[in-house]
Amino acid sequence: MPRTHTALVIGGGIAGPVTAMALRRAEIEVTVYEAHPTGAEGIGVFFTLASNGIDALRTIGADGCATAAGFPTPRITLRSTTGKTLGATRIGLPLADGTTSQTLKRADLYRAIRDEATSRGIAVEHGKRLASVEHTGHGMRAVFEDGSDAVGDVVIGADGIRSVVRGLIDPSAPTPSYAGLINLGGYARGYEVEDEPGNFTMMFGKRAFFGYALAPSGDVWWFANVPRRDEPSRGEVEAITAEEWQRRLAELFAEDAGPAAQLVRTTDPTEISKASPIHSIPRLPVWHTDRMVVIGDAAHAPTPTSGQGASLAIEDAVVLAKCLRDLPDPQQAFARYEALRRPRVERIIRQAERINANKAAGPTARVFRDAFLPFILRATANSKQVTQTFDYHIDWQAPIEPVQS
Repeated sequence: MPRTHTALVIGGGIAGPVTAMALRRAEIEVTVYEAHPTGAEGIGVFFTLASNGIDALRTIGADGCATAAGFPTPRITLRSTTGKTLGATRIGLPLADGTTSQTLKRADLYRAIRDEATSRGIAVEHGKRLASVEHTGHGMRAVFEDGSDAVGDVVIGADGIRSVVRGLIDPSAPTPSYAGLINLGGYARGYEVEDEPGNFTMMFGKRAFFGYALAPSGDVWWFANVPRRDEPSRGEVEAITAEEWQRRLAELFAEDAGPAAQLVRTTDPTEISKASPIHSIPRLPVWHTDRMVVIGDAAHAPTPTSGQGASLAIEDAVVLAKCLRDLPDPQQAFARYEALRRPRVERIIRQAERINANKAAGPTARVFRDAFLPFILRATANSKQVTQTFDYHIDWQAPIEPVQS
């Protein structure tokens, strides 16, 4: 069977353009199709791109555009509701040149990655919401809701946690699982915090979880995770106004030591993001067919607690491109990609789920957490778990071997 020459990438967020750049480096022609009619500017709040994600971008020469858009955040300090310091931990392991994890606005990373991809001649078509796919005999035909279509050797679903491609691969695929938390964030200006730039402070509040970092500009970037047991209906929490969230969050953090309540009050409502329920996909039974595959959140969405969502998607993109480069049969390439990636991503998702449980801990559980967490942090500071997560390097030159039967 001839090697893969053309690919259709569904999804133009972060994973899609990175996949396209990796495929182009593997000498595979690619076009990205994005459902939204315009770009993602202004969508989402901020997140941390871990050092392993930056290293994966470096493999395809795209790390510079990402690091230029953020600021280094190499460490986290954890505090209790009383303000007691429970311990500190690193956000990843620095790369050989000293580059550490970066915190940046999601829209800024999207823009940087998109611009880098288009500068390399990669076409990104907007307003192309996927409706169906069909085999052509030698490849795949994608049909979009606007009536247009496109053909390629393979279809790659980089279309996020609500992936259409995932459902086309397996109509019985599990739906995203609600994590019991509502997430939102914002940017406070004109309020001084006693922290060094680049240090994340995270607080286990009595009624919600709060994190913030001082940016080099002097602004304080913050986020809140609010426990809610029942899953909200689609669009319910998104419809709550910023002013209402400001009031609710100030009440939730009123009894906690630290600046959480004041940071929320200080923030201009226009600088508070839309709230959204946190979902994950802990385990997807089927990742691919003979000519369709999913990557990133479409295949294995961790919660934001992992700090690895974007980084894992970027790793996926590079590994998949290598598999398609070295293994002529797409199905064989997809199987090898899954074998290489599934154990890693599912381990990280399980770790994040355990942390989520601590964010919504009751009074008794809080006592045990605050008593034992300092010992746990010290014991795991240089553990195999940390090394496995962050010290992950993809060698572009190393050939991919097929799955051994």
